Amino acid sequence: QVQLVESGGGLVQAGGSLRLSCSASGSIGRINVMAWHRQAPGKQRELVAGITNGRTTNYADSVKGRFTISRDNLKNTVYLQMNSLEPEDTAVYYCNSVGLTSTRRPFDSWGQGTQVTVSS
Repeated sequence: QVQLVESGGGLVQAGGSLRLSCSASGSIGRINVMAWHRQAPGKQRELVAGITNGRTTNYADSVKGRFTISRDNLKNTVYLQMNSLEPEDTAVYYCNSVGLTSTRRPFDSWGQGTQVTVSS
C-alpha cells in the first residue's frame, strides 16, 4: 500500500502565504499523478491542482496565479505553495496520489487532510 502524509496547514491572515507538503511512502513503483483537493464546510470536495510525473500541471480557475504545485520525484513529495490567500480558500486540503505499486498494482491513495484557515 501507499501512504500519504500531509503537513503545512494552519491559520493565516488574508493575503498571506502557506506551503503544504505531502510525502508518499510504501510500496511505490511509479507515481503518475499527485494532486491537492480541498473541501470546505458544506461543500463538495474539489480539485485544486494536479501535477503529472512529467510535471504537467493543471489548476482550478479560482487558484490560478496564486497557487503553485510542484513535486520532487526523488522524494515522492508534492508541494502546494499558496500565495495571496483569501477567506474563500479556507478548507481541509487533501493530498491524492495515483500510480502503480512495486508489484504493478494500481493505487489511488489519499492523505488524512490538513486544515487551512484564512482569516479576513
